[in-house]
Amino acid sequence: MLFQYPKQAAFGRVVPKSKIYEHGRASSALKKLFVDQVAKIVWKYKLSTDTINLPSRPAAPEIQVFEVVQKVATVKEDVLRSIDSAISFPIFFELVYEDRVQGKVAYKRPSEADSKKWVVDIYFETDWQPTVVERAALPVALDLEGLYDQMLRKQISLPARPSESVRDQVARCREIRLQEREAGKLETRMNREKQYNRKVEMNGQLRELNNAIKALKK
Repeated sequence: MLFQYPKQAAFGRVVPKSKIYEHGRASSALKKLFVDQVAKIVWKYKLSTDTINLPSRPAAPEIQVFEVVQKVATVKEDVLRSIDSAISFPIFFELVYEDRVQGKVAYKRPSEADSKKWVVDIYFETDWQPTVVERAALPVALDLEGLYDQMLRKQISLPARPSESVRDQVARCREIRLQEREAGKLETRMNREKQYNRKVEMNGQLRELNNAIKALKK
């Protein structure tokens, strides 16, 4: 889901790639990804107490919106993760390629070991859609943390369980992705397996994995 951001929150500053390199101690390989895949990074909106009159919270002192104009159809996640690591606030990305746009966001939270550092979790993304598209109004919230939680939940296709926190919902999504990846690997190995007994054994393991995935999705 793409949101309609208030005009008073507009920021509109180009972010030099060099600033991201400096902050994240970028390797030469990462710098090459930026050069090859990213045309421009624009800090489009800043949702803060000053701009939208909602109280800040430690989990969301501000919420940023970054536009990443792409040179190629697909940007490696390492690029976005490096930007997330360099900016100590939650970021909603809008990836732009030609005449299409895609929303992408990672769940971010302050580290429990060091509140000055942020943990960047898995990413959630929208489908690609035309750049000129009807956008949703920002959710109604009492503070920036509540706004962030609601905005993030709207990007997660897996429905939340009753009383489930955003953090737990994200952890469940992460586990589903891990299990699905394992199931895919196991199925590939099973299809290549020649021994019948071994194939039967692997099929049983695959069935258990798929049952576990179904349970996580409920």
